[in-house]
Amino acid sequence: MEAAQADTVIAPSLLAADFARLAEAASSVAGAVDWLHVDVMDNHFVPNLTIGPPVVKSLKAATDVPLDCHLMIEDPERWAVGYAELGAHNVTFHAEASADPVTLAKRLRAAGSGAGLAIDRDTPVEDYLDILPEFDTLLIMTIKAGFGGQEFLPELLDKVRTARRRAETGHLHLRIEVDGGIAEDTIGAAAEAGADAFVAGTAVFGASDPAAACRRLRERAAASR
Repeated sequence: MEAAQADTVIAPSLLAADFARLAEAASSVAGAVDWLHVDVMDNHFVPNLTIGPPVVKSLKAATDVPLDCHLMIEDPERWAVGYAELGAHNVTFHAEASADPVTLAKRLRAAGSGAGLAIDRDTPVEDYLDILPEFDTLLIMTIKAGFGGQEFLPELLDKVRTARRRAETGHLHLRIEVDGGIAEDTIGAAAEAGADAFVAGTAVFGASDPAAACRRLRERAAASR
């Protein structure tokens, strides 16, 4: 499935997978997902440390599933383009960490990836509505960025609704992605609010059959849109 053509994008988060077996985790969901969500954390922007360019390079060689790199890092102007150059399908950086989001988005697109803007839990989306035409994806955190396994915060879906209204009135080709606590009992509300790309970690890699879990998530999201 081509991610750009999918009505509903399912992007399981490798943060919830066994880091010693990431290639196996990718293989376990291939054919059932659109993207693989890769959480890059630097222990500065968020108090957690995960993976970086060498692992992304290895993943790119190990799977044909497009990589959706979510950079929870300081100074994305310095590092983000490198992920695009490694072949990431989409590179998302945090609005809170960027000095010039529009220029960085243009650089990412020029390097061959989609450009994504992430909005953390406590950041108003309204501050960034006017620059959405520069982006391919708007990622709205439905938890506080930094750790997997947190409880979904339904009040943050108001940001999704606001962004979807702006996308529709502005005729924008914009993915609205949600990340945090997405599972079978929450994905419907996120889809109804206007999200069309869904990051799920524990709900996928904590399941006995990760591919089947992804298919169930897709069905529930599609039923609510």
